[in-house]
Order: sequence, then structure tokens, then C-alpha cells
Amino acid sequence: QALRRQMEKLAAEREALVAQLRRAEDGPQDGFDARLEAVRRRRQEVEEQQRAAAERVADLETQLAALAEAVAAAEEEAARVERETVSPARTALAVAEEGLRSQRAARQREVAHRERLQAQIAARRQRAEELAAEQSALADRVAALRAEVEAVETQLDALQARIRPAEAQLAALRQERDALEAQEQQARERVREAESRRDRAQVEVARRRDELNLLAQRIEEDLGLVELELAENVTAQTLLPLGPLVSRLPVVEELPEGLEDEIRRLKGRLRRLGTVNPNAPEEYAEVQERHAFLTGQAADLEQATEQLQQVVAELDALMETTFRETFAAVAARFTEMFQALFDGGTARLELTTPDDPLNAGVEIIARPPGKRAQRLALLSGGERALTAAALLFALLHVSPTPFCVLDEVDAMLDEANVGRFREVLKGLAQKTQFIVITHTRGTVEAADAVYGVSMGSDGVSQVVSLRLEETTGADSAPVR
Repeated sequence: QALRRQMEKLAAEREALVAQLRRAEDGPQDGFDARLEAVRRRRQEVEEQQRAAAERVADLETQLAALAEAVAAAEEEAARVERETVSPARTALAVAEEGLRSQRAARQREVAHRERLQAQIAARRQRAEELAAEQSALADRVAALRAEVEAVETQLDALQARIRPAEAQLAALRQERDALEAQEQQARERVREAESRRDRAQVEVARRRDELNLLAQRIEEDLGLVELELAENVTAQTLLPLGPLVSRLPVVEELPEGLEDEIRRLKGRLRRLGTVNPNAPEEYAEVQERHAFLTGQAADLEQATEQLQQVVAELDALMETTFRETFAAVAARFTEMFQALFDGGTARLELTTPDDPLNAGVEIIARPPGKRAQRLALLSGGERALTAAALLFALLHVSPTPFCVLDEVDAMLDEANVGRFREVLKGLAQKTQFIVITHTRGTVEAADAVYGVSMGSDGVSQVVSLRLEETTGADSAPVR
């Protein structure tokens, strides 16, 4: 490190000298030749020192690599010694300490339980004494209460003799009240009927007034503002000078035939025409602009729909291609895993509808050694478990995961199958960490760490963890 710092310092000095040399070369030449020559000599000296330092650094790095190799060898030897001698002793010590702690905890629990029992016995004895004293007090209290009850019953008989005449009078008053309430109810019914007749009369009056107003409105709509000729003996207010707004009705001696039919026809046409909308041109322009906008939006939506349908079709094609590739890889690896776990035989994966792989199901056709090919449902329990493990391991080969949990997968396997299962599991542990829940001794032997839960005679669960000797390579993930 000191040589590296010296090299950096020399490099900085060299850069400064180079810059000074360039400034000197670019500046005036008179009076600077000697100085330029000195700078060049200093530059050469710095370069020679830098080369010597670089050679020294290379030598030191070679020595450092040799020392690192020696340290690694020493560490490996120390680890080997620790595995051979220290690890078993630590394991035994941990087991003994755990047992001692369990015994101490059990003894403390027994002592505490005994103390609680003694305290409960004393408390119950005290409670029995208190209950005896309370029982004698209650007996005295019961005798006193009986005497009080007899006195109260005597008073109650006397009061009932006094209450009977009042109850007969109360019954008569209640009958009279019921009669009055019936009369009141009849009077209220008559009042409600009168109010109902009055409301109907008011509604009829309002309806007649509405009819009169409607007739007046129809007369005004039919005749408008007219000027009538009055008789000489009839006086009226002088007409307002409304000019052309007032129409003079002609004198008609006799109505022509079909006039009423013509009037009804013209009124029907007027009703069908309805009111005149002066803003109709503006509304038409607005509606037309809105129609053009919506038409453009609809065209854009149709175009977007076509593009989305095209994207969906492309995605379906891509998904189908990817699925077929993955399915082919898994099927090939499944056959290999099946043969490795069964030590022979063959198996394959089939799609229920090969023409539509995205909606198809997957069927497993397996042929264990010495048997004919059949579907998964027709295999025995152990064969189904081993086939399912082969499919799982095939998926992990094609797409490894960081870790995998297996819950008693080997419960239905015999010793030979457990051995092959363990070997395949150890091979997959190079890329995936397995957490295996098992009761099989052969599978436990492949683990690097074991966690066990046991229950002692005192009914308390205990957790024991052991770090076993690593049997996989240094780069492999542990199996727990």
C-alpha cells in the first residue's frame, strides 16, 4: 500500500511535470532551454522511479498470492480438524446441556406445583371454616325470616279484606270508562266522515275551477283578442287602441257546412306542430358537431379494438409457443427423473387436447418396471408419490427455485426408493435449498441441519437442532 501511494504521488508529479513541459514548449524559448532540460531530466527520473515501484508492487502481489494460498490451506486443515474432533464433541455437549436444562426446568415445575397444591389445601381449609360459621348464621337468619313472614301474612290478610270493596268499585268505574270510550270512538268516526265529505267537496270545487280556467284558456286560444260589436243598450269600457293586434270578427248569419270539421282538423295540425323552437339551427349545428365527434371516436375505438385483437392473437401465439417449449422440456426431463427414481420403466406427459394447448389438461402415462403402461390414478400409493416427485423434480430442473418445501413426500416409499429419492434430492440441492419434513431415517441422513420436536414425560415440547457434517460440496445449498 505504501508503494501504491508512492506510485500515485509519482504519477501526479509526472503529470505536473508534463504540464509544465508543455507550457514551457508553448511559451517563448529565450531563457527557458536550461529549465526545459532540467524538467525533462526530472521527468525521466520520475518515470524510472515509477517503473521500479511497479516492479516492486508486482513482486509484492506475487508474495501476497502465495501467502493467501497458504492461509487457505491452513484454514481448510483447521476446518477438517474441527469437523473430525470438535463438531461431535459440540453436538454431544449441546445434547447434554439441553437435557440438563430440561431436567432443571422439570424440577422447578414440580416444586412450584407442590407449593401451589399446599397453598390450595390451606385456602380450602380456611374456606371450610368460613362456610361452617356462615351456615350457623344463616340458620339463625332463616328462623328470624320465618317469624317475619308469618307477621307479614297476617297483615296481608287484613289488607286484602280492605281492598275487596275498592276492587269492586274499580271494576264498575272501568265498565263506565269503556262505555264512554265507545261513545267517543263513534263520535270520532262521525267527525272523520264529515271531514272526508268536506275534503271531497273541496276537491270537486277545485276541479270545477280548473275546468273553468281551462275553458277560458281554450276560448282565448281559439278566438284570441277580438273586438265585438255591442248593442246600443249595452254599455262597456272603451276599447284600448291596440291597432292591428285586435281582430274584428265578421258578422256571420249562418255557419257554412263542414266548418266544425275543418276547425277540428286545423286544431289537430296545430297540436301536432307543437311550439316553435327559435334555437333549432344552433341545436342542429351542435348535434351535428357532436355526431361528427362521436363518429370519429367510434372509428378510433374500432381501430383500437382491431389492434387489441391483434395483440391478443400475438400473445396467444407467443404463450402457445412458450408453453409447448416448456412442456416439451418438462416432458423430456420427467421421463429421465422417472427412470432415475424407479430404476427403470418409462413415463410420458400427454395433453388432453393437443390442438388447444392453452386450455388443455395434462395426463401422466406411467409404466413402472415390470408393469404395463397405465394412467396415474391406477398406480399404487407409493408409485403415485414417486411419480409426483419425478414431475416436481422435472419442473425444478427446467425452472429452478430458490427453495422448496417437501412435506412427508417419502412417507409411502420403501428403503430402495428412499435411497434413489435421496440421491436425486442431493443432486437438485446444488441449485435449490430444500426444507424436508420427514420421518424416514434415509432422508434425514442427506440433511446438513436437523430440527426435531420431541415431548418429554412432563408433557412439554422441546426443540432440538443439530448441525450435521456437510456431505455435499462447498457450493451446494443445504437440505434441512
